[in-house]
Amino acid sequence: MAPNQAYVYILASTFKRLYTGVTTRLRHRIEEHKQSVNQNSHSSRYNIDKLVHYECFESITQAIARETEIKGWLRIKKIELIVANNPTWKDLSLDWGQPIAPFDESKSHKPETF
Repeated sequence: MAPNQAYVYILASTFKRLYTGVTTRLRHRIEEHKQSVNQNSHSSRYNIDKLVHYECFESITQAIARETEIKGWLRIKKIELIVANNPTWKDLSLDWGQPIAPFDESKSHKPETF
């Protein structure tokens, strides 16, 4: 994640409650949500801590404009955005910080010969 970028993100709870936010430090902000740093926040009260969508922008101004746009949408349109890019609602932050397995050439796709 580049240092000068900004992000809009959508979190979901197990029961599909949604939270839309904006940040310049995506990993740090998601970790704050997961640890319920602010106990009185909407995301903490409803256990909304699963990153299901995010978008990257070159400036915080662009990200805030997109956040405002998404927050103005009906819930169904937000769900359509999530499902279009993440149909299983997988927590996109689960693999962050995990070691990457070495490339296994034996599993690579080999073109068929005719």
